[in-house]
Amino acid sequence: MAPSSSSPSSSSPAAGAPAGASPVAAEAAPAPARPASPPATGAGALLVPVRGVPRSALLDTFSDARGAGRRHDAIDIIAPAGTPVLAVADGHVEKLFDSERGGLTIYQFDPARRFAYYYGHLQAYAPGLAEGQRLRRGQVIGTVGSTGNASPGAPHLHFAIFRLGPERNWWEGEPLNPFPFLRDGTAPR
Repeated sequence: MAPSSSSPSSSSPAAGAPAGASPVAAEAAPAPARPASPPATGAGALLVPVRGVPRSALLDTFSDARGAGRRHDAIDIIAPAGTPVLAVADGHVEKLFDSERGGLTIYQFDPARRFAYYYGHLQAYAPGLAEGQRLRRGQVIGTVGSTGNASPGAPHLHFAIFRLGPERNWWEGEPLNPFPFLRDGTAPR
């Protein structure tokens, strides 16, 4: 199932994205990354991607209905605008994208290029963030916002995980519910 058809949010990447949209950088460099929750065991364990949000505060909104018969296929992590967003795992930035639904987004691939981690509705990217850049688990990659179709009064991170197909396209994959991975501090296999 493609993120653009089943929506890696209400944040479909291709829907109405401005051609040549340029990334927006945060105004000041965020403080160094620190884990948002107690580290889970194992190098592959996923972090909660919003600094200061405990695993116990996460809600499973993966199957929630969205407009036009779409399913959410992600979870929303509520936090104040400007809160640092962290890379959930090691990997690299595959795509920075500004879309109509998702606003400022980041597509991160894991090192094996089997999974994509999607971060949507960002207020800004971390200064200097670029496509192809290697990421370390816990690295600040942006800030929580309400860009795209998110309500300005409800800033949040729209977070999704996709199992990539053999083509390894950033815009398509099989949606996986991120809630159990983030709640338990495990990683998709």
